[in-house]
Amino acid sequence: MNRPEREAAVRQMMERTVPQVPADLHADVVRRGSRILRRRTVAQRLLWLLLFAAIVAFVVWAVTARPWVEPPSETTPPLTVW
Repeated sequence: MNRPEREAAVRQMMERTVPQVPADLHADVVRRGSRILRRRTVAQRLLWLLLFAAIVAFVVWAVTARPWVEPPSETTPPLTVW
């Protein structure tokens, strides 16, 4: 059989049989979809909370450590008397 004949045979088979869907499939799909949506929402909220906590921790560290200030030089003694 060549390709057009195979396609015609498949089309005839598909047209003969009526596809049937189980009766409880819709309820299962809705339940699974809502569960997946809830999990995704919780995961997104946890990630936003983690990002916020990381930003707060960085700001607190930056305020206390002040990494932009140059440390005092310890190589020369302080000049006290002229």
